Amino acid sequence: MTTPVRASADLRDNAERVLEALAGPDARLREDQWTAIRALVADRRRALVVQRTGWGKSAVYFVATALLRAAGSGPTVIVSPLLALMRNQIEAAARSGVHAATINSANADEWTRVQDRVTAGEVDVLLVSPERLNNPDFRDAVLPALTASAGMLVVDEAHCISDWGHDFRPDYRRLRTLLAELPDGVPVLATTATANDRVVADVADQLAISDGSSAGDDALVLRGSLDRGSLHLGVLSLPTAEQRFAWLAAHLEELPGSGIVYVLTVAAADDVATFLRGAGYEVVAYTGRTEAVEREVIEADLLANRVKAVVATSALGMGFDKPDLGFVVHLGAPASPIAYYQQVGRAGRGVSRAEVLLLPGPEDRDIWAYFASLAFPAEPVVRRILDVLAAAGRPLSTPALEAQVELNRTRLEMVLKVLDVDGAVRRVRGGWTATGAPWHYDAERYERIAQARRREQDAMRAYVATTGCRMEFLRQALDDPSASQCGRCDNCTGRHWTAAVPEQARQDAAQRLHRPGVEIAPRRQWPTGLAALGVDLSGRIPAAEVAEPGRAVGRLTDIGWGGRLRSLLAPGAPDGPAAAELLDAAVAVLADWDWPQRPVGVVAVASRSRPALVDSLAQHVASLGRLPLLGPVTATGPVPSAANSAHRAAALVCSLRAPRLPELPGPVLLVDDRADTGWTLAVAARALRLAGAPAVLPLTLATT
Repeated sequence: MTTPVRASADLRDNAERVLEALAGPDARLREDQWTAIRALVADRRRALVVQRTGWGKSAVYFVATALLRAAGSGPTVIVSPLLALMRNQIEAAARSGVHAATINSANADEWTRVQDRVTAGEVDVLLVSPERLNNPDFRDAVLPALTASAGMLVVDEAHCISDWGHDFRPDYRRLRTLLAELPDGVPVLATTATANDRVVADVADQLAISDGSSAGDDALVLRGSLDRGSLHLGVLSLPTAEQRFAWLAAHLEELPGSGIVYVLTVAAADDVATFLRGAGYEVVAYTGRTEAVEREVIEADLLANRVKAVVATSALGMGFDKPDLGFVVHLGAPASPIAYYQQVGRAGRGVSRAEVLLLPGPEDRDIWAYFASLAFPAEPVVRRILDVLAAAGRPLSTPALEAQVELNRTRLEMVLKVLDVDGAVRRVRGGWTATGAPWHYDAERYERIAQARRREQDAMRAYVATTGCRMEFLRQALDDPSASQCGRCDNCTGRHWTAAVPEQARQDAAQRLHRPGVEIAPRRQWPTGLAALGVDLSGRIPAAEVAEPGRAVGRLTDIGWGGRLRSLLAPGAPDGPAAAELLDAAVAVLADWDWPQRPVGVVAVASRSRPALVDSLAQHVASLGRLPLLGPVTATGPVPSAANSAHRAAALVCSLRAPRLPELPGPVLLVDDRADTGWTLAVAARALRLAGAPAVLPLTLATT
């Protein structure tokens, strides 16, 4: 193993030269950058660096890597959360003469070649995603040798370690095991821009990094001011969604350069992007559903200023680096000031002024509540996972396990990762196994986290309402000890964005938002594991049993129809006939529906919770279309859970019964109040097709 490098004037001179290659001839190390580099290279210590976006945290580990490699150390391993972040880091490393490579889910066919390059000493920096750390092949075949030869470990976006942070990822907690296996004297650097005192303390604990206050402590914490002198913060509260859309269309051209318009949901991203393109802007949507190749194209277009804005969910966040990003607008508020600061930090890195504007909406709270509902599940559900794995006596795949527990795929995978980190389960080839180790459900901690999330939401509402300095508010939310008034925000200067909205823009926005009609894609594949639930169905649903693409008036997450639909369908909301505007909207959807053949009859799904609502919709549609009501699809068993596809589909197949149908010359219109998982419509359509319906056209008020 190499010995520590003596801190000297020569070492700093070498560090400055590497920085110049990375950032340009005028670049100079900040004192805290040099302090971190010296601790890593000369003293081989562990350090946690909490500094604002654009401060130069990546420079610390690239410069330290170059110096350590020159001294004979092995490659630096960077654990990085996003492919976009990896791409930017590889490009930055190349500028400083550092050879970087990556092992991630998108390049499994290159793992062997990359590992051979690492072994041959051709790679200075290896970037891996936290998810790779527990991939069985990577964990067992690649990671041991990598750990033994590493010259430095870097944990980027380290707030992801903490479930107190805004972007907790269970896979990051595997780093504790990796750290325990590192040879003595291997320096460790953790970096983040968004961490308050609680997150810093939790990250320090996870990485065994203390605050450096005790004598002889072998760790270092560096926290700097989070002020960003280029950011000009503002809030504009407009009463309706149509006014917010219209304001954006009217004023987007006034914002400098190109930027990002953040929204809270995928549906909103699509709606806003479509509306702004209709207003003549070059914009594109970017969400978690955007394919990886398309993401690269969109990022490149934004970097090259070929688009005015990217309308994005939080999928475009950590790792996207555009120094001249001129603005960040939020159409809807994130659920915490910390998450908000992280996103606005994308702007103004390399320009003297960037505009940051928040347009909050009353629907924000409903969206926060929805995401909060996806938190760690109750203990009986988690215990069921452990019991099923223990009883299996063999590895179970996630789909096979999903068929036996009351969780959907996304939440199940999250719980499995937490249980894996806690040592209760282990990921192996073929799926997951129970370890038999005792496991404690920390209900008190989960409730404290939930309470912290509620306080963060309260703080975000306070940010919107404050008459004080907005940057000071955000810095205080992140426990910045040097927080002070910025003198730049709307409250400090008294210069607020105008609320004026041109009438034509408002009318265009109203037309867009109030235009009903969302396609419902039919289910075409049975969920895995139905046989274990007593249902002998699998694979593709036969074409003769599949519903046609359906329609809904709107999505529950829509900015336009969403508010009215959420109120109507909220738990505990009274049942009653549909309001005239909803009935009119449903008729408008039918009028715009370009079906191959007009329906010849109407069937309603018999609702146990909202019979009056569903019946009124079915009767109205049948009356206006002069179509016969053919009877309801009824349920003979208990109401199935919506927790996961296998359980819901199995219960519905055993429960739903179609009415007796006459011989029909055309499709049946199938009416229900909402489509969540899509399985009620799929199984009801199958029953109707088996009863003789030539085709089934689903129509609902809402879809998720």
